[in-house]
Amino acid sequence: MRAEKLQAGEVYHIYNRGVNRGDIFFSPENWAFFLRRWQRLCTGDQGETLAYCLMPNHYHLLVRVFTPDFGLRVMHPFTVSYTKAVNKQMGRVGPLFQGPFQAKRVETDEGLMHLSRYIHRNPVEAGLARSPEDWAYSSYRDYIGLRAGRMVHPAAILSYFGCQEDYSKFVHSEVDNQIIRKVLFGE
Repeated sequence: MRAEKLQAGEVYHIYNRGVNRGDIFFSPENWAFFLRRWQRLCTGDQGETLAYCLMPNHYHLLVRVFTPDFGLRVMHPFTVSYTKAVNKQMGRVGPLFQGPFQAKRVETDEGLMHLSRYIHRNPVEAGLARSPEDWAYSSYRDYIGLRAGRMVHPAAILSYFGCQEDYSKFVHSEVDNQIIRKVLFGE
């Protein structure tokens, strides 16, 4: 059980990684199941997904929470069902994730913008993609009009930019690591 409850109406960066930094995705079906299950559980009265990125050994979700028991009603069943599905498929037992999910409240508009960029650039920074639009397992394609996703709500972030192209330029621009550390870690 989380010591700090998530607050309804707030935006959170929710993330977790595999046990011992190991992979959490082992096949194309895992990636698809994760997204389908997330879309099913994080629905209109529970919360809305503003951005996401799935990486081989971790995930990032940027979520506006609509209910104070989001952890119990969404995150717990989500992580349990995903772990059970992977364990069954892989013939493994035990935890898949390193521990309970982490959730950091996004406190400023600037933080929201920079965090979305951080999330969308994650595959590029990890050397898995040459450009954010090359990574199929993030919401970036939804943001720039290359995919019409149903599970992501980019309007909250795109509203800070004149158009999708302006957001794309922002994401592709050089990242100031001091801003990122301040936004993500409060340094």
